[in-house]
Amino acid sequence: MNIKSIISDDDAVSPVIGVILMVAITVILAAVIATFVLGLGDQVSNTAPQASFSFDYEQNGGDSDELMIVHEGGDSIDGTNLNATTSGAAADDGTSVSVGYDVFTTQMSAGSSDSLTNATFKDGSGAQVSGKTGEADDLDLSGATVRVVYTSSEGGNSATLGNWEGPSA
Repeated sequence: MNIKSIISDDDAVSPVIGVILMVAITVILAAVIATFVLGLGDQVSNTAPQASFSFDYEQNGGDSDELMIVHEGGDSIDGTNLNATTSGAAADDGTSVSVGYDVFTTQMSAGSSDSLTNATFKDGSGAQVSGKTGEADDLDLSGATVRVVYTSSEGGNSATLGNWEGPSA
């Protein structure tokens, strides 16, 4: 038996390594092409900002309630990309109301704030709660749920950054 020929016999190693490398290259190439074709690469850059919001609720008995929304920390966000959505808010006559226009009009950064008042809400007919003829209706937020929602400039991506529920919600 020739031991030198057994030790130096590596004919089968090269073809096996070559096949493994070709399979690996094919799999990597297929993954890269699939990422571009399916558009997954675009979604990586469209992430929502990280921010923390707090809410300061003032229930004003016979007058209009007010909810102060404060940006506590995190990324600065352009106000045009933020909105407040509500459910359960009502005028003092029991009419259901919702946010009538964008609440956040400026750049929101740590320490900045905006508030929801009867001037912010409209009823089902489109009349502003504070601007009805005669005496202005008061706003009842005790049963409301308010969310601070971020929507990307392209409109394809949105995320809820803050959530508040009234004491009766």
